[in-house]
Amino acid sequence: MGSYLILVGVLSMCTICFSQECNTELLTNEDFPGTDILHLYAPDAEHCQQLCTQHHSCQFFTFLRSDWSRDKRNFYCYLKSTPSGEPNSRTALLGVTSGFSLKPCNQAPPQPCLSNVYQNVDFNGDDYRSFFTGDQEGCQRACTQDPYCQYFTYANDVHTPENIRYKCHLKFSWPVPRTPIVERTAGVVSGFSSKAPMSQVSDTACQAKLFPNTAVPGDHLKMFTTATPEHCLSLCSAHPSCTFFAHNSGNFTCNLKNNPDEMVLKAKAGVTSGIPERFCQLDNSWLTVPQVGIDFRGSDMRFELMEDAETCQKTCNEDAYCQFYTYVTSEFHNNDYWKRCYLKRVITMPSPSKIVKTNNVVSGFHLRNCAKGSGI
Repeated sequence: MGSYLILVGVLSMCTICFSQECNTELLTNEDFPGTDILHLYAPDAEHCQQLCTQHHSCQFFTFLRSDWSRDKRNFYCYLKSTPSGEPNSRTALLGVTSGFSLKPCNQAPPQPCLSNVYQNVDFNGDDYRSFFTGDQEGCQRACTQDPYCQYFTYANDVHTPENIRYKCHLKFSWPVPRTPIVERTAGVVSGFSSKAPMSQVSDTACQAKLFPNTAVPGDHLKMFTTATPEHCLSLCSAHPSCTFFAHNSGNFTCNLKNNPDEMVLKAKAGVTSGIPERFCQLDNSWLTVPQVGIDFRGSDMRFELMEDAETCQKTCNEDAYCQFYTYVTSEFHNNDYWKRCYLKRVITMPSPSKIVKTNNVVSGFHLRNCAKGSGI
């Protein structure tokens, strides 16, 4: 963690100095060239702005609209950052829209109502379920009512080939935070915000079924790093194809698995396996338990100096954007980092992995975050 902390420390010190001015303006045909940190896909500039707002270090962005014609990079959303917090330059450029993160605007973390639908736009890939329905409204309604669906694409009544007309494709992206890197590091304490969205919201409480010192070999679906079996459980429960999981406490691997036909359990020390829970409220009390000697590396929004890990955890709880944190104690090998509280987050809003122009299809998002009367 040492050399990494040097870099992150410099970047985090800069984040404290970033401009805190709230700027909601979208600048049509204006480019912020260079200083890219990441590119994602977005169907419009507003969605790109929300992605920038949710990204831990994005300060401004440039979006290549559907009318961008220089190449085939339509729907590219370029997230950007500078030490000053302002674009290094601004140039006129047809087919793009630029703007700024809404993090300085002191609003709640954006789980926005994404009510727009996009004609002749395909949210390509990420399908987990498909069926036929009479119109795009029915497809969006099905997406809204299915807790796993984040967005959809619908083939309309003039789509070719004819055999997939009226077909609705429900699609998945991660609605719960995933810690990018989890590793053992002496002198640090990590943990989560008690408000982190880790499970479906339901009036029905449920208790997880875990099998300590038990593995379920094979049937791999996805692998992540998580500090606890409970976090691994939350990822499995969020994914529509996960049938069971195995968490290894030695290397923090969380293996999501898919086998709807059988689950073979085998004794293995240091591994906890379990079964996901669906359509109920999991016990999230594990979020309040500090993980001593474990570093959640990466995804830093900023750091602040604090007297203890408890204050760091409280600060993360009170910060609308913070999802998890790492605090550096006096036992860390380099005293220059003592008392630093690193506040962290990842993107959890619906984010298609690819967007392309396709005739006679319609795409959009679920309406679960929208007020009643918006079509739910």
